[in-house]
Amino acid sequence: SHVVAALIRKFLIAKTQNLPSVTCWGSGLVLREFMHVDDLAEAVVFSFNANLKEPTYNVGSGEEIKIKELATIIKNIVGFDGEIIWDVNKPNGTPRKLMDSSKFFSYGYKPKISLEYGLKKTYEYYLQSINHDK
Repeated sequence: SHVVAALIRKFLIAKTQNLPSVTCWGSGLVLREFMHVDDLAEAVVFSFNANLKEPTYNVGSGEEIKIKELATIIKNIVGFDGEIIWDVNKPNGTPRKLMDSSKFFSYGYKPKISLEYGLKKTYEYYLQSINHDK
């Protein structure tokens, strides 16, 4: 599964089952870029109203983070007190995934939602959705 959803699920299960640790794949040193869906929706609306010169643009947050740091943020948001174990025998995936959004940003667009705030909102939504299903 995708890393944010997978980590939220892993840490929540570990917290509710009082597990001592969570095992994550790879070294945690690979870099990823994340963008909140609300920022992406705003970028789409922005693109309709801007006088764009080209038909296609990359749109991302422009910021990258190590998976190890992402896991720690999610661990703290979920409130899991255990240890994170990195299984280096599992694959890391692509070392780095960062788009060059500079052309789109040059028109004046910038994402507004911080990674940590977006993760908190995503976690809250996840909790509501699993409680709703019961």
